Amino acid sequence: MRYIYFIIGLLWALVGCEDVIDVEVPTTNPRLIVNGLLRVDESLEFVPVEIKVTETNNFFEETPVTQLESALIIYGQPNPDAPELLDNLATSSLAESAPGSGIYIPDPTFDADQRIRTTSLLPNTVFILIIEHKGRRYAARTPYSKTVPLDNLVQGDETLFDEDDTEIKISFTDIQDQEDYYVFDFGFGEFLAFDDQFIDGQQFEFSYFYQKDLEPGQEVEISIMGADQQFFNYMDLLVEQTQNDGGVFETPAATVRGNVFDITGLDNTLIFDNVNRPEDFPLGYFAVVEEFKQSLIIE
Repeated sequence: MRYIYFIIGLLWALVGCEDVIDVEVPTTNPRLIVNGLLRVDESLEFVPVEIKVTETNNFFEETPVTQLESALIIYGQPNPDAPELLDNLATSSLAESAPGSGIYIPDPTFDADQRIRTTSLLPNTVFILIIEHKGRRYAARTPYSKTVPLDNLVQGDETLFDEDDTEIKISFTDIQDQEDYYVFDFGFGEFLAFDDQFIDGQQFEFSYFYQKDLEPGQEVEISIMGADQQFFNYMDLLVEQTQNDGGVFETPAATVRGNVFDITGLDNTLIFDNVNRPEDFPLGYFAVVEEFKQSLIIE
């Protein structure tokens, strides 16, 4: 009987402890997120220009899409006497692909064709993205970064941490006497930043392990992209901060700063920085990179 009374008393105490606790999560002003990774296949006629813009939101909420007042890409070759300036300037005016999508493409209603032809790309071509959002003007500057193709892609039989790991062996050949940076995309929001510090001019093979269930017959696509040092550093840090977090472009870490600057009020949009505006910048990145892909069927 005492045991029964003890159980009843314990249950009563537990029920009495079921108070609702309101947890306050920090709230911040929305910050613009720019997803501007343009992957170039030089065998195609046009650069696949697609700039996606969203905004940060409070914790536990999805990032909502947003709209721009204007969006423009300027591109050309650096002036030999003043590399910060561009020669042979051309422009591409962007418009929202569908109302409310937050995705901006070359304006199909413009009088002239606003698409960028791949034949206009040179290794030193510089691209500048200029956008206006909620009364502020932002800009990002990036060089066109070429890369090398993948030599081979095969499935291995080794494991890393778990017997269900799937090993993929990737090989490529680095260009000799040239400082190269690479970004690998393994799908599923998984990326790897890599440089040629120890493999200059050599063929190199490495293994990547998928730590998820891949079914026999499933196709995986792996790509190698070019990068300059700034984009390499950004991706390397972003991958480190978003491990197992759903993909580096889905929830950009607030501490990882990209290459988009607030240029509101500046006269010259070709030369910009925001040394005096340390807190006024969007998240995300704008890059134009060459990409090679290969697919593999899982056995």
